[in-house]
Amino acid sequence: MRKQFLNFKTLFLLVFTGLALASCSDDDDSAGAEGNARISVRMVDAPGDYDAVNIDVEAVRVQTGVEEDENEGWVTLDTEAGIYNLLELTGGVSQLLADEEIAPGYAGQIRLVLGNDNTIVVNGEEFPLATPSAQQSGLKLNINEELEPGEEYLYILDFDVDESIVTQGNGGYTLKPVIRLSVEDDAGKIVGKVHPSEFRSLVTATNASNRISAYTNASGEFALYGVPEGTYQIKVEPDPISGLDPITRDNVEVDDDGTTDVETLFLE
Repeated sequence: MRKQFLNFKTLFLLVFTGLALASCSDDDDSAGAEGNARISVRMVDAPGDYDAVNIDVEAVRVQTGVEEDENEGWVTLDTEAGIYNLLELTGGVSQLLADEEIAPGYAGQIRLVLGNDNTIVVNGEEFPLATPSAQQSGLKLNINEELEPGEEYLYILDFDVDESIVTQGNGGYTLKPVIRLSVEDDAGKIVGKVHPSEFRSLVTATNASNRISAYTNASGEFALYGVPEGTYQIKVEPDPISGLDPITRDNVEVDDDGTTDVETLFLE
């Protein structure tokens, strides 16, 4: 059976209560049943210096209620299971992983359950990507949120591939996920375009507290998600083979729950 390969590096978790999905969704959105909460899981990109990082996603689960036993209260969402390459979702594209209504109330954690078919491609050669058993049983991500009827909750998971891949002494590779979690209502987004677009560029937003990055897509477009409010420097680093120099733009302001469009950044 042919497996579907999609690319992401950053995970995008969206939690909706009693409302339609956000307009960025490519799926047909519909409001949940009255009084229910809707949980959706999306993925976006973040950079990594590999040809491909293929992650086998089996299930997405959410823990509801206040449970003394961490193994109690778990609900498995309707999951788009498959193998996803963490490196291809660029330019603001996101991929839906799960979408389901649940009863409102306390949500403690989300678990991303991984399978065994994880691989990494380096210099054109594919290697198995070892995954600790604890990650296969479910990568735990703390929410600790009271889901209220009629409210909307959007959680963004930034899966840092460079930090998450560990090279073993025998030349193999291990996946030890490093994830940055932010809440959409408490964070903004930076979008723009890099010209020329013939070469891929790494775009990074930094200030004293944060560093968030993503690659451009084939059209030169980029999107940085989960950016906390503040003032940032934007740095664009083109592929070295382009012969172009990096550029920076200072004093880029980002507001909570808003989108900052830096428009076109020109490389020379």
